[in-house]
Amino acid sequence: MKWKRSERLVDMTRHLLENPHTLISLTFFSNRYSAAKSSISEDLGILKETFEESSTGRLVTISGAAGGIKYIPLVGREEIKEVIHSLMNELRKSDRLLPGGYLYMTDLLGNPRFLDRIGKVIATAFFDKEIDVIMTVATKGIPIAHAIARHLNVPVIVVRRDSKVTEGPTVSINYVSGSARRIQTMVLSKRSMQSGQKVLLTDDFMKVGGTMQGMKSLLEEFNCELGGVAVLVEAEHLEEVLVDDYLSLVKLRAVDEKHRKIELEEGNYFTRGGNELWNM
Repeated sequence: MKWKRSERLVDMTRHLLENPHTLISLTFFSNRYSAAKSSISEDLGILKETFEESSTGRLVTISGAAGGIKYIPLVGREEIKEVIHSLMNELRKSDRLLPGGYLYMTDLLGNPRFLDRIGKVIATAFFDKEIDVIMTVATKGIPIAHAIARHLNVPVIVVRRDSKVTEGPTVSINYVSGSARRIQTMVLSKRSMQSGQKVLLTDDFMKVGGTMQGMKSLLEEFNCELGGVAVLVEAEHLEEVLVDDYLSLVKLRAVDEKHRKIELEEGNYFTRGGNELWNM
């Protein structure tokens, strides 16, 4: 089959978007389209410019015999702001308020398009951290973890509260729940991680970080490295936070259960550290 340039561009775009953070050689594209490498390089130049102008992401060229092209999904500052404020507008609805100051988010966590945008926003903040795996606790953190993993192209590990026979041999730890101050248990299969991996921890909601601290303890048991912490919503901290460095999209400042009012503000996405990509 002889591919026209327009056909190549469409197919190359599809292939790159479906394989983020994957090094693809020019030889692969050259053989796929029966085209000269010089033509492929010109095509990739067009895609590179288009991706960056539309804030789709970046195409990174790796030189050398083992080199190629790699697509890095990224979101520009304005789109990040839009996603965060869309999330805040949804969470402000009074019928989301639950006893104990929690917010109902199950419907948002089940919305694939919205969740995909959130995943890309968080992945943008960690695109250069060489994350090997995403870790979360069952159950509500699972869809967020998968949304981030889709854009970083890494696997997801789910920590559970109790052991399952299908998990095989496990490692368990006890930790202090930050909000309830109760001793709780986390369990993870021994086959889940390899020593030395860099792990991004995530969850839907964080009060003082007890769950995150528990997952950090699990990383030590597996001799793995903490690559970052990201949460959808953090609560106003009335006591000491157990996690030193984390990223949040939204901060829950206060709730008035009597009058069904929810006070929110932007999380620390833009204030936790500089990032040139926020100016895309």
